[in-house]
Amino acid sequence: MIDIALPKGRLGEQVYDMLERCGYGCPAIHAESRKLIFEGERARYFWVKPSDVAIYVERGAADVGIVGKDILLEYSPDVYELLDLGVGKCRMAVAGKRDFSDDFDRPLRVATKFTHIAREHYDHRNREIDIIKLNGSIELAPILGLSDVIVDLVETGKTLAENGLEVLETILHFSARLIANKVSYKFKHDETEQLAAAVSGLLARG
Repeated sequence: MIDIALPKGRLGEQVYDMLERCGYGCPAIHAESRKLIFEGERARYFWVKPSDVAIYVERGAADVGIVGKDILLEYSPDVYELLDLGVGKCRMAVAGKRDFSDDFDRPLRVATKFTHIAREHYDHRNREIDIIKLNGSIELAPILGLSDVIVDLVETGKTLAENGLEVLETILHFSARLIANKVSYKFKHDETEQLAAAVSGLLARG
């Protein structure tokens, strides 16, 4: 039995479908239920907040998990990154009002929940910034004058456009990754490698 942390939402459902096709199905997971833990013959699954998956894996509550590369870069959890799943694709971007013009005479006000990624991005450009840490509705910040720009994940850009914002610069492209707890990888090495190989084979077949 291998414990797998799945992110709640569309990404988790998409990845579970992949795992089911690889022979790691758990019929109970399809039932209408508020349960968070589901046991199959080969794996036990549990749903967690996407940003918490890496914590569950790093701390050993899960053997493996699925997490966006953005989370790995932002928080640097002490885990093994086993596989790029090629799903959950998006990009980290700088966005702002369509008429935005940078004023280099003062620090750039940047609203984001990805403070590490944002700071590293602007450090490479030797641009002084004032980080404003927000956890939601980040698009509001430049609209209400709280910030000059935002640094956030962008999939289609539709939300930005509907709020009069646009992508000014793409920082990085991301996708979901299969990660493993370092201790579990040692003691459940065969099970973990079998899982990774099964998923890798599925991806290769398209």
